[in-house]
Amino acid sequence: MTDFVPEPLELTQETPAPHIVRICLHGDLDHTTAQEFLEAVTAALTGPGAPRELRIGCAGLRLCDSSGLSALLVARRRAGEAGALLLLDDRGPALERLLDMTGTLAHLTGESAPRHDDHLDDRV
Repeated sequence: MTDFVPEPLELTQETPAPHIVRICLHGDLDHTTAQEFLEAVTAALTGPGAPRELRIGCAGLRLCDSSGLSALLVARRRAGEAGALLLLDDRGPALERLLDMTGTLAHLTGESAPRHDDHLDDRV
């Protein structure tokens, strides 16, 4: 059996356009890295020229546990309090599934979850 080796979280921040801040995640967003992520979010939202959009780049996100999900929910709340829109860009299948299974997809993304009853037919 292969041991699971946690991957440290690396955060990079960029400003692709005026009033837009993008924080890219690389590695694991979990109980050991959630606070680091939230500190970066808070700094981005309270720094000079506060953004109207806070984009979280998830393409490099390898793992998101319940603490990571909680951090994303706190980030959304903090963004809303700062008058900014939070967007989760480049969500992979694992994150998409986590958001769907926990009922947080619409709350975090504004998108509705896919229907799970597509396999049912209309027979009476």
